[in-house]
Amino acid sequence: MAHPGQCKDEASGLEKVVLRQAGGATAEVFFHGGHVTSWKHDGKEENLFMSSKAVLKPPKAIRGGIPVCFPQFGPMGPLDQHGFARNRSWSLDPASPKTDPASLDLLLTPAPEDLRLWPHSFELRMKVALGKGGELLSSVRVLNTDSKALSFTCALHTYFRVSDVSEVRIEGLETLDYFDNLDALKRVTDQGDSITFDSEFDRIYLNTPAKVAIVDHAIKKTYIVKKDGFLDAVVWNPWEKKARSMSDMGEGEYKRFVCVEAAAIEKPVQLKPGEEWRAGQELSVVPSSYHSGQLDPSMVTRGY
Repeated sequence: MAHPGQCKDEASGLEKVVLRQAGGATAEVFFHGGHVTSWKHDGKEENLFMSSKAVLKPPKAIRGGIPVCFPQFGPMGPLDQHGFARNRSWSLDPASPKTDPASLDLLLTPAPEDLRLWPHSFELRMKVALGKGGELLSSVRVLNTDSKALSFTCALHTYFRVSDVSEVRIEGLETLDYFDNLDALKRVTDQGDSITFDSEFDRIYLNTPAKVAIVDHAIKKTYIVKKDGFLDAVVWNPWEKKARSMSDMGEGEYKRFVCVEAAAIEKPVQLKPGEEWRAGQELSVVPSSYHSGQLDPSMVTRGY
């Protein structure tokens, strides 16, 4: 049984599902990679960045949206960058209903080539849903179906669309420890009042709060990331030089996004046979709050 929003993408011919919520919100999810490529909280304004040069041709990973990094984040292990979940074709979860036009349940199980690379049997489930207020909810479940224990890292590699990354501030991660990917994963304590961008940025923040705010000053818009089960948060922007080396990134497009990723990296998830792990994130959009002409980060991160 197909999902009511299932269709073929006109540009690529790939199967996807368009989710629609009664209040007007929409989202778009490709079976390739279980990849969310669009989220419009009001049905009009796009909140996710997609590269103009994104390659929609399996097994190439899609540049932009929300790639699923599993069972490895980045190069931190024996597999290719970010593991293989984002490169594989997912299927509708046969154990879940398919009648809700605002939600989608997907399933990934290992193919023979995956088992050769990573010899563990598993079921990776992802639910993507639109909330009543246009929020985008993404939850993942990993079940160990093997006879031996397994260990993995995982992240939802969200590309937020912004007006200009140099005008963006990240609130909620200040004073925390992080691993600096630009300095051989050196552990550092953040000393700033908030995160701003004027060069390449690649950090894994540790033991992070449940809520992080991404504030776009230029258009007075704030994204709120609420996460559950993901202890870490990755913040990334390649900046100009690295972006030019990426064949699937358009000229100057590094300015149009920032990645803030709900993640489980520092402490890999350990599952015994039959055990299941769950985590998720909720994304929402609110107007930026100002006090005496300045953003009040405490108000935003507390959700006021």
